Amino acid sequence: MATRRQGREWALQMLFQADMNPGLDLDMSIPKFWRQQYTCKVEEAEKRDEELPESNKPVEDRVASPKIREFTEKLVRGVQGHLAEIDAKLVAYTQNWPLHRMGSVERNVLRLAFYELLYCSDVPPAVVLNEAIDLAKYFSNTDSGRFVNGILDRLNKELHGKTVVNGTRTGEQAT
Repeated sequence: MATRRQGREWALQMLFQADMNPGLDLDMSIPKFWRQQYTCKVEEAEKRDEELPESNKPVEDRVASPKIREFTEKLVRGVQGHLAEIDAKLVAYTQNWPLHRMGSVERNVLRLAFYELLYCSDVPPAVVLNEAIDLAKYFSNTDSGRFVNGILDRLNKELHGKTVVNGTRTGEQAT
């Protein structure tokens, strides 16, 4: 079953799609996204010569649990709902690096992480930073991970006064 990490990947993909298609209607594109993910799941099963179990569940529930879908959609709608504030904050942290010059993956990874750091107090900052760095590396490259890390570390220091090193805030013991 899908995890919050997978939910962040899906959120990044939806945000990337919205970024590439200004004016995209989220209320229409989100259900299409879930149907597309189900189609991919079916195709992957066919490649392995497997059949997916029969189900009366809606297509969306066959891709991800309602909890993970809700988490994913909260991230997407949250970023889009606060886009002006997030982008203004992002511009302040990426001096000499305007948003239009930034790679689309990096821009949307940062938007997603800024949203979580600024508006989601239930997610530990170390988790946000690690997930964002991993997303940048996975969807772009190692240099992107370093770029994202540098910017998010500065924001995290401003918000929480601590640096995150290897998933642990300085001054805390790793467990």
